[in-house]
Amino acid sequence: MNEKQKHFQEILESFSTAMFTTLGGDGIPRARPMQIAEVSSDQQVWFFTRLSSEKIDEIQADPTVCVTMQGGGKFLSLSGTASVVRDQDHIDRLWSEPYKVWFPEGKNSPNVTLLSVEPTSGEYWDTSGLTGLRYFYEAGKAYFQGSEIDTEGLDVNAKVKL
Repeated sequence: MNEKQKHFQEILESFSTAMFTTLGGDGIPRARPMQIAEVSSDQQVWFFTRLSSEKIDEIQADPTVCVTMQGGGKFLSLSGTASVVRDQDHIDRLWSEPYKVWFPEGKNSPNVTLLSVEPTSGEYWDTSGLTGLRYFYEAGKAYFQGSEIDTEGLDVNAKVKL
């Protein structure tokens, strides 16, 4: 794993929620907020959902999805292939009590399933920490000089092959 992939993984692991985007049956992208159940060391992202959810039909028709996240000066977009995983052992391992809000019947409900997103590519923008301070310094300088910001060397953005 190279440095940009490692940084991508760190940013990915810092989020607990995401916008999960599928392609609707009408050809229009649909995004919805979802709680992240797990991020694997290979950037695979896991979510709980209902087997009766519309997104299941959308994924079966076209498994290409986009998952986006933002917060705290960090932004991330991950594109990949989603699959429906009906593995009770995996459900048991990832289950936590707050999921009962969406699944009052509990983890053994026949409607509980997992979605797995196998990533193919991603991109991040990180303006947090010291990088963020340097970024905002450059932004202020550009503003007062009436010029475009120079982000060369700041390492705030990278496209990552996963």
